[in-house]
Amino acid sequence: MIQNTAPLRFTRKDPTQFFKTLNQRVNNYFKENEIKKTGNWKLYLKTIVMFALFLTPYFLILTINMNQWLLLLLTIVIGVGMAGVGMNVMHDGNHGSYSSKSWINKIMGASIYILAGNVYNWKVQHNVLHHTYTNIHGHDEDLNAGRIMRFSKHAEWKRFHKFQHYYSVLLYGLLTLNWAITTDFKQMRDYLKRKLSCGELPKPAKEWSVLIITKVIYLTMWIVLPILIVDIAWWKVLIGFFAMHYTAGLILSVVFQLAHVVEDVDTHLPDDSGTMKNTWMIHQLFTTANFSTKNKIVNWFTGGLNHQVEHHLFPNISHIHYTKIAKIVRETAKEFNLPYNEYKTTRKAIISHFKHLKELGKKPVYAY
Repeated sequence: MIQNTAPLRFTRKDPTQFFKTLNQRVNNYFKENEIKKTGNWKLYLKTIVMFALFLTPYFLILTINMNQWLLLLLTIVIGVGMAGVGMNVMHDGNHGSYSSKSWINKIMGASIYILAGNVYNWKVQHNVLHHTYTNIHGHDEDLNAGRIMRFSKHAEWKRFHKFQHYYSVLLYGLLTLNWAITTDFKQMRDYLKRKLSCGELPKPAKEWSVLIITKVIYLTMWIVLPILIVDIAWWKVLIGFFAMHYTAGLILSVVFQLAHVVEDVDTHLPDDSGTMKNTWMIHQLFTTANFSTKNKIVNWFTGGLNHQVEHHLFPNISHIHYTKIAKIVRETAKEFNLPYNEYKTTRKAIISHFKHLKELGKKPVYAY
């Protein structure tokens, strides 16, 4: 997909004062209850659980001689933990919402290095491109899957897209594996060339050094050490590595897609002057969806990513608070006659996603 480099801006016209009203109501909630917008003991406890789920199987594999099928099962458990750390710890850390202390946010955000990613790349793609230009073709890279997937009606259509609702699941599991091997290098080259950043402009030499050093450490931890320590063939270690990544990638991909690539959300484009018709906050309501928000297990494990509406409106607030502020957001959106997209169950959201993929896979009447 060719990136759209034309200037893009959101209209500042908000005659209904939706932003001011909602922002005031959410701020009042925290003030009246005398609580911080960042994480609390619930998040800290969850952090311990997620890291235990992620790393305990790894150390068991390195220290205990066990059946090879059990080893494979443990790599799958690591994948579940990997997704859990990413959604609950790394995500809040790199949004600066894990703690009121910036150094703690940096430490938690840096967990991405043992999840196969890179802080600089992630902040640019997620915090800048995705959160700013949500579901805008050519700007939001979360809609970019090369030519093999068509996530927007504005993307180029290929004949094989009519099968994408079948083969998509096979590709979703490759998400984090691509991070580990190719994506980070491509993104860093692109982002540094375009001088993109989340904060002050980066120093290319420093970022490339961090990327290469952390990749070496990552591959040493997950491939070299198991080959040297565990009494098992090298190719079986690679199978375990793949199983770990495929599990994490599948979980993360599905959770991400249920928020933005479903039937009820829009993919608006700017007008000829590069201006979006809605304010940024209203735009988020049209382009984002929640799912299974009443399910305590889903809420807990996904790190509030099933509360994408709240997350996109208030990315600086820890996910621990989303279930509480959701009522405020829902009622305010209704009051201003604005959409609040929500699927009651994960199952309904998944069905909607694949129905939407099937629809996008049909040959368009007009070429975009």
